[in-house]
Amino acid sequence: MRLAALVMAILGFVPFANWIEGGHAFENYGHFMGEWLNGLLIVAGCAAVLTILSRRAPLWRPGFFAGVVRVAHARPARTGVLLFGVALGVYLFAALWVLSGRPLLIDEIDTFLNARIFAQGKLWIDPPRHPEFFSALHVIDFGGKYFTHFPPGGPLVLLPGILLGVPWLTHPLLGATSAVVFWGLARRIETRPAVALAATLLFAFSPFVVFLSGSYMNHVPVMTCLLVAMYALVRQTEDEATHIGWAALAGFMLGLPASMRPMDAISFAVPAGIWMLWRTIKRPSRLPELLAAGVAIAIPLLGVLWYNRQLTGHPLTFPFELLWGKSHGLGFHESPWGAPHTPARGLELINLYFLRLQTNLFELPGPSLLVPIAALLAIPRVQRFDRYLLATGAVVITLYFAYWGDGIYLGPRYFVLLVPALVLWSARLPSALRERFPSRELLHRGVGFATLSALVIAAFMSVPYRALQYKSGFLPMRVDFDALAERQGVRNAIVFVREAWGAQMIARMWALGVTRSQTESIYRAVDACVLDGALRELERSNVRDQDAYRQLQAMAGDSARLQTGILSPDKWLRGLPGSTYSDDCAKRLVEDRAGFTLATSTLAYPSRSNVFARDLHARDTLLIKQYPGRPLYLLRPASSEIGAEFVLERLRPDSLANDWQSATPLGGVPSGLGSGRD
Repeated sequence: MRLAALVMAILGFVPFANWIEGGHAFENYGHFMGEWLNGLLIVAGCAAVLTILSRRAPLWRPGFFAGVVRVAHARPARTGVLLFGVALGVYLFAALWVLSGRPLLIDEIDTFLNARIFAQGKLWIDPPRHPEFFSALHVIDFGGKYFTHFPPGGPLVLLPGILLGVPWLTHPLLGATSAVVFWGLARRIETRPAVALAATLLFAFSPFVVFLSGSYMNHVPVMTCLLVAMYALVRQTEDEATHIGWAALAGFMLGLPASMRPMDAISFAVPAGIWMLWRTIKRPSRLPELLAAGVAIAIPLLGVLWYNRQLTGHPLTFPFELLWGKSHGLGFHESPWGAPHTPARGLELINLYFLRLQTNLFELPGPSLLVPIAALLAIPRVQRFDRYLLATGAVVITLYFAYWGDGIYLGPRYFVLLVPALVLWSARLPSALRERFPSRELLHRGVGFATLSALVIAAFMSVPYRALQYKSGFLPMRVDFDALAERQGVRNAIVFVREAWGAQMIARMWALGVTRSQTESIYRAVDACVLDGALRELERSNVRDQDAYRQLQAMAGDSARLQTGILSPDKWLRGLPGSTYSDDCAKRLVEDRAGFTLATSTLAYPSRSNVFARDLHARDTLLIKQYPGRPLYLLRPASSEIGAEFVLERLRPDSLANDWQSATPLGGVPSGLGSGRD
């Protein structure tokens, strides 16, 4: 536990990510350190004043919450029902008010899409005739099958909510279930009733847990499964008897997360398996427990292998591996984005996760990890279940150290699995200080008042600010484009959605059969206008797949000289300083500056009558021929300002034809015709 405290202290306060060249950095580290220091001084000041006043005024009453704790533990079922109701209300507020009840992140949207496919009684649907108009980052078009790269568990969890028309209710229900299961778990592993109740409240209303529970992220059902597995594991191991039923439940609930997030399942299943094996070695009569757990964990695993076989043709080939190749897996190698994942990069990522946890875990005025770190240093002894939590935490950190992706959404989402351990240790801090310093009454009062001050500041300042911040993000994904069209009387039309020029070129490369990883490497290494012209040539000559990739790769010689942010509001669009752009490329830049949005959100919800598609200019003729006679519209933001209203413009086919026929060869318009939002 001292080692765990040391690891968290180093990775949670030292900005290694800012010292490693390339990759990500923890921006404004100095600003955050200043805020944390100021917050600690404010909390310490409040605690000091209240402690001094408590010597003369009745501000401190030992055992003030004893009655609440006694009632909660005397009636655990009623406490669980109350906890479920309150937590569900809070999570629904996060889901509907903060996150608009809609999938926002691309992961959520694609999981939602797969759930809608399942709702049709299918594992996949037929791919569109022209996928470039509808494709998304995680969508696979393979062997006549159209599906996403996520395992089946997450979409299956959403399926009942989609069938009932209330998909936004699913994860808040699971989150509230997690809170109740944690209450049962805490009462089993913690002998002090006050600590168990405090840990439960910290878990249920941790801002990190609250906001994720309002989302469509599959971390929520994974957390529910793992908490049930831990509860069953505690019941299985709490005495010398053999508990085959609890062992089977633990195994099944450790296997279910493998159908959603295999790495998370490994993190908890491997330490649990070692624990069960060790118990069996010590007492061979427990072998039925081990066998029951093994059979139970195999059931969901076999389901995943069957699903893989149906979609990819091989049970051990996951859809994400089919889409991204071997670069998606664990280890130190080239990542799907082209950059190598090295041990330095792994250190950078886990350092970022711990630094982000400092804020997202509790949203305290000071660093949140300071509380569990202090607890780990103050706790005099390791309890039995702490060993399991420490082992799972070590595996989580190790696996994500070897994983190339940066999981940032509503907090460092890959590390949400550490929250049960962190809140449990945080709740133990006051008791640990009492045991270590039994006669320091003023210290105990100071800690109590500091805790109260920090929680009040978080509840009335930090958490509302974070909620407003989340509410103002992903604005295009919150808009119901189909409802917008219906309100304006647009029906049975083709609605082209204006995306960024760069997003259009990426979709066109996908349509040519260039893999996702190859597309990323090309897009980052070729000037935008040169790439656009090359794509037009490939589309005209019908060159595809690896032949198309080789021709595009041959243009990547100037990658070191490319700059971002010099052409349009799209900060990822790359240009070569000093080059000249054609009239067509100049038009694309003007369009970017006029405003663009994302068409991905249209994947999540089926349109009542309209066809929503990515605007690809001259290639739009393909879709017009597929849906002849439909009126044509362009959906775009009124300006490039964030949060600008969307407008629907009626398009005339003859004007479009004239515009598309005016394409000019490269050369003529200088690339330095301005940048940003001019």
